[in-house]
Amino acid sequence: MASATMNIEAILDMQHKLYRWSRNNPEQVFSDLFNLVCDRRTLQLAWKQLSTNKGSRTPGIDGVHRRRIEERPGGVAQFLDEVREELRSGTYQPQPVRQHLIPKPGKPGHFRPLGIPTLKDRLVQMALKIVLEPIFEADFYPTSYGFRRGRSTHDALAAVQMQLRPSRNGPSAVRYIIEGDIKGCFDNIDHHVLMERVRRRIGDRKVLRLILAFLKAGIMAEGSVRHPVAGTPQGGIISPLLANILLTALEERYRRWTPPSHEPSIRSTRRRAWDRRQGRPTFYLIRYADDFLILVSGSREDAEAEKLALSQYLRDTLRLELSLEKTAITAPEDGFDFLGYRVVVEPSRRNGMPVAKLRIPKGKLQLLRDRLKTRTSLPTAIRPADELMREVNYIVRGWRNYYRYATGASREFAKLDRWLWQRIRLWLKKKHKGITGHDLRRRYARQETPRRWTWGAGEVTLRRFSQGGTTHYRWRGAKISNGWNDVIDGVHFYPEVPIALHGFTWTGEWLR
Repeated sequence: MASATMNIEAILDMQHKLYRWSRNNPEQVFSDLFNLVCDRRTLQLAWKQLSTNKGSRTPGIDGVHRRRIEERPGGVAQFLDEVREELRSGTYQPQPVRQHLIPKPGKPGHFRPLGIPTLKDRLVQMALKIVLEPIFEADFYPTSYGFRRGRSTHDALAAVQMQLRPSRNGPSAVRYIIEGDIKGCFDNIDHHVLMERVRRRIGDRKVLRLILAFLKAGIMAEGSVRHPVAGTPQGGIISPLLANILLTALEERYRRWTPPSHEPSIRSTRRRAWDRRQGRPTFYLIRYADDFLILVSGSREDAEAEKLALSQYLRDTLRLELSLEKTAITAPEDGFDFLGYRVVVEPSRRNGMPVAKLRIPKGKLQLLRDRLKTRTSLPTAIRPADELMREVNYIVRGWRNYYRYATGASREFAKLDRWLWQRIRLWLKKKHKGITGHDLRRRYARQETPRRWTWGAGEVTLRRFSQGGTTHYRWRGAKISNGWNDVIDGVHFYPEVPIALHGFTWTGEWLR
């Protein structure tokens, strides 16, 4: 145990150094990284992260999953030694990923392809990510929130609210929102353009060849293997990092008004204020992976012109296509959808000033009801009640935790609780035909408080949407701790927003 802890501390120290060197010298190209990827401690840490993930139980095309590795002679240690030897000898080659189609929510008949790499390939990708992420994290802009350590969709939404809030001089200067939509972003990423951006920071040829090998790995679909000429392997551990490396070009286009990573955010704020005083439009980008908003301080004509200019920029710089039909231009008062929420500017109940409020979209409420209806419409005879309630609890917990920050969430949660109570009651009555309501409540009803009841079976109690209450997500500023910048940049994080580092939860106090 002590040895494992020392290994983790050594890797964390290595990541701190890589981040510090990258942050202090934005032009530095790192040349000797392959030995770090092959380091036994890096592979051990990569395995620890994989083994705590449910995906480790899903095999790739070779049929190997975590339990098979653990139960074979030599176990995990021998497996890691074999992978390390393949990497060092140059005989390692990624295998094709197994394609799995996932239904798109709310779009019947539409599917999203998901690639499932082999466990060995996932291990190597995780080791690559451990080494490369600190280097590129120092270059990512504070307004980029997708698939970055310590950041979430709620941070991106809080940033939108912050930009739309009124100031001492009156309402927000933002007049229009450009809702960006890139056609098949992950499927159409140009490998040459991506590798050119990776080479800005990485000079180790072995690491570059390894990344390119993952990009070129085949896709097994319907018994045949095809080799992609574009796109990142969706489902691959390193894919989100590679996508962020490429899409940082979006922030670079708006670097005058969007705070760069190496300067205080107050400077970009002053530049925006100066341009507005001069009568020039300003554009502020907020991005979560390939979902992004451009907040326009200017006329609708300015927004329309920027939409066309952005389309040309994406085509020339990244060889990606902006969907002009789906990229809408919206006034904040009309509301827009972003990351599953409905954002609309409405008068504040406190002082009547226009503020951005997060609402739960009606479409999301209907999708949730449809999903729960599907679960509670399945055959009841052979299915235990506790199994159903455990599955419903999983849905309720995740949905509640995501939407508990919405305005009016408590009212919607109360409606959902009443609706779900009736759905479970009808399911139980179908399961026990002829049972009276009194016997049903006596057998399955559970009293949480003197005035509040829920259903339960065995040791499982049905969770309520309103359980735990609602709250306001606090904006955490432009600098958010990623675990490496806490000492370097003087960034600390809230105790209620812990950061998971390599499967361990690290907490700290906010220093004012």
